Amino acid sequence: MLRVGSNYYGVPTMMVEQVQRLKSDVLGAALGAQEITWQGARYPFHHLAKLLDAEDGVDDALPPYGSVVLLRSGPNRAAIQVDDILGGQEIVIKNIGPQLARVPGVTGAAVLGSGETVLILNPVALSLRHMEALAEVRAKAAESVAPEAEPTPAEPERQRSVLVVDDSLTVRKITGRLLSREGYIVLVAKDGVEALEKMREQVPDVMITDVEMPRMDGFDLTRSVRAEEALKTLPIIMITSRTAEKHRQHASELGVDVFLGKPYEESELLGHIATLARR
Repeated sequence: MLRVGSNYYGVPTMMVEQVQRLKSDVLGAALGAQEITWQGARYPFHHLAKLLDAEDGVDDALPPYGSVVLLRSGPNRAAIQVDDILGGQEIVIKNIGPQLARVPGVTGAAVLGSGETVLILNPVALSLRHMEALAEVRAKAAESVAPEAEPTPAEPERQRSVLVVDDSLTVRKITGRLLSREGYIVLVAKDGVEALEKMREQVPDVMITDVEMPRMDGFDLTRSVRAEEALKTLPIIMITSRTAEKHRQHASELGVDVFLGKPYEESELLGHIATLARR
């Protein structure tokens, strides 16, 4: 749990690599360089209030000691200054509405024992969005100063979406939280029929599907997806306990891009998603 001004926020513990208390001179140097180096790795440095556009209630003067959290999400890192670090708490993360679900860096919400509602953040995703916005501003400034150079501004990367299809509520929740922490928009369906209905409304960047499901299993779902013009190029990752070679071969023939057996490594799954989502 973190505090900025009078507001409290949660960050998943698994993202936290290090918590530091920095003297004002070290803090000032980090602010000037806009980064911190720890164990040979570089962490872009920001105040959380700046990433949240909530700087009005934040004192600009450097404190004698500043609280900083070093975070990692996938291959990306960030160092975040906050007003206070309140330690760890076990909380139940609840889904948020569709409007907030599309905001990069907001992964859920929780109700504390005091009755207060707090947002659960992915500050690394917020950091990436902030740096992309700065790069775009600098590119436009360079363009206005020297238009003959015709610089190409870097466009902020679109937030990718992943559809998780599994008849297990537990699997949908666990996988959804993993993907939300990595900055993805998460869609869920309990079987192939519901998945097709959702994809006709919104086509995801990647689909993850189980095999054994009611009404329509993963093989039939894949066959249906490849038969629809609007979906036929959709990247498909199939995760199943049926790992015999005949099942793997059948999945390949239907057009499955990645076939993973249960249990799987989260890092491996995230790597495949990152590659397929940008195809």
